[in-house]
Amino acid sequence: MFQNFKWLNQTDVIINENSLIMRAAPKTDFFIDPKDGRRVLSGAYFYQEVNRDFILNTKVTPTFESTYDACALLVMSDETCWAKLCFEFTDIGTYSVVSVVTDGLSDDANGVDVQGESVYLQIVKQGDLFAMHYSLDGKAYKMVRYFSLPMQAQFKVGFVAQSPTGNGGNCAYDDIKFGYHEVKNMRSGI
Repeated sequence: MFQNFKWLNQTDVIINENSLIMRAAPKTDFFIDPKDGRRVLSGAYFYQEVNRDFILNTKVTPTFESTYDACALLVMSDETCWAKLCFEFTDIGTYSVVSVVTDGLSDDANGVDVQGESVYLQIVKQGDLFAMHYSLDGKAYKMVRYFSLPMQAQFKVGFVAQSPTGNGGNCAYDDIKFGYHEVKNMRSGI
């Protein structure tokens, strides 16, 4: 599955057939601060280049040690145009599904809090439209965000391990599914 994947900010990784464990290095993130435009694009990003609509989902399990530690899915057109869906240790002490959309500057939106150490994340792209979803069981997905973000003809899709304030940690991605089929309903993810 990972034969065409590449690195931006390579890290230690253990790769299996449809799962991987990535190590987040200390003080790493993907974020362009809307306050001052400061760019941080240092998170470990394991990606493949694609040129068409897709659906990607996986079960993520981070080792939450510090604020903003997260496993994330990231789709990137370039350094100023990208979106990520995270399972993150928030600054209010919860484990939350968090989304960030960057079109010049990043926003930051905490979503649902999750009780437990794992959650399923999903990103769907159709044209310039994206939908982000989460699931507790990998079957019933709920929408986190629905938005438009123009991508270049060739763009990146993959996995991020980040630890913006901490000393790093592991991100496990299990039961990875990636496909080029369309969903019938972007909002429901099916």
